[in-house]
Amino acid sequence: MDTAARHAGQEIRDIRRRLSRLDDDSLDLLFRNARSHNDWQERPVSDEQLRELYALASFAPTANNGQPTRTLFLRSKDAKARLIPALAPGNVAKAVAAPVVAVLGYDVRYFENFDKLFPHKPEYKEKFAADPDKAAAAAFRNGSLQGAFFIMAARALGLDTGPMSGFDNAAVDETFFAGTSVRSNFLCNVGYGDEHALFGRLPRLTFDEACRIL
Repeated sequence: MDTAARHAGQEIRDIRRRLSRLDDDSLDLLFRNARSHNDWQERPVSDEQLRELYALASFAPTANNGQPTRTLFLRSKDAKARLIPALAPGNVAKAVAAPVVAVLGYDVRYFENFDKLFPHKPEYKEKFAADPDKAAAAAFRNGSLQGAFFIMAARALGLDTGPMSGFDNAAVDETFFAGTSVRSNFLCNVGYGDEHALFGRLPRLTFDEACRIL
């Protein structure tokens, strides 16, 4: 392909990107008006919604297509009761009221799936198996990235979220992941938030406070 053709192709791709930019209503839904919720409406979240949520979140980019996140959706009273002892006191009421509490974990042996997920580089499976510390760090990093996509996917589907870090990781791992290679990362309540219980949005740092262009 000659230079002119490459430039023409790039111009077409740029036009498509501009045309496919989200409108303001969509940006409001995902970012500007989206909030982390502590109080919840008594509206259920169905199996179908959770499956659709996972399907969208699964498109998060991960190194070597590793996809280390493993998610438990706690919806029943019995499942939540097992979680309660591991929660910080301030998070108990939030978890009880939420239709679903998602336990987002990461599998430190995620590379075992490379035969399926990264088949063109079979040597990578042994590479990570030989370095457990590197594998665990990669699993946590990429699992956290998937967790962020999980929140955005929920918002895109009209659901609200309330991520929580106030809990005993070791207790959660013992309760839900004992005998496995999965470790808990964070919790995220999912459902329909009570808009009337929200307080004013707290300040954000400006670009100049948080960023530099080098």
